[in-house]
Amino acid sequence: MSTTERKNSGHGRLDSVLSGLAVAVGCVLFLGGFVWAAVEYRPYTVPTNSMDPTVKAGDRVLAQRISGGDVRRGDVVVFTDSEWGDLPMVKRVVGVGGDTISCCDASGRLTVNGKPVEEPYVRGMLGGRASLTDFDATVPEGQLFLLGDERSGSLDSRVHLQDPTQGSVPRTAVDARVDAVAWPLGGMIGRPAAFAALPGGVSAPGPLEPLVAAVVGGALLIFGGAAYGPVVQLISKRRRSDTRGDGASAHVA
Repeated sequence: MSTTERKNSGHGRLDSVLSGLAVAVGCVLFLGGFVWAAVEYRPYTVPTNSMDPTVKAGDRVLAQRISGGDVRRGDVVVFTDSEWGDLPMVKRVVGVGGDTISCCDASGRLTVNGKPVEEPYVRGMLGGRASLTDFDATVPEGQLFLLGDERSGSLDSRVHLQDPTQGSVPRTAVDARVDAVAWPLGGMIGRPAAFAALPGGVSAPGPLEPLVAAVVGGALLIFGGAAYGPVVQLISKRRRSDTRGDGASAHVA
């Protein structure tokens, strides 16, 4: 075996090892990302337009499984409560236990404990008001006050103000927190800055973005690793063919 052939053989083995390593790492990332996502998240189909424009009827959303104790103001949650029809519903948390929720101030804004909250998703409502009807409610401890983003048509805590809990639902009714619109592609659902300024702040984003990065990165490594070997072999064959052709031409000359 010539020196060139031994070098090519060594390169071939190294290429094969690198290709296999890339595929193995890619499989770990790809499958691990899917398994982690299945543990952390549940898909839901939004039934109504009560959360328009944030999410619309028919949208497929990804909601992180969480405990009710992890819920913060500004979260969009999936919950089930017997007083609300005992069906999964999607609403935004605007008040937690101990809060006084009022609407509306002179500028048509919702207030939480007397502090106005700027809600960009209600600017398209009639008159830009956070609610077409004025209301006041005090949220009992361990409860959540929920409103839809489409305030002119949403059936939410305002409909239940005469209940003993003044329209609130227990934290234990929460099943998950919506992190993103999966289809049609709508991206991540952020926490409104106005709620972040209130005591307790807002919840941290779930691990959806790193999960997506792991799945995409894993897929790229799998395809790249699988294609690397054949591509390198093809290039090597062409180079050997070109070298032989040059040698033959030189001999004839």
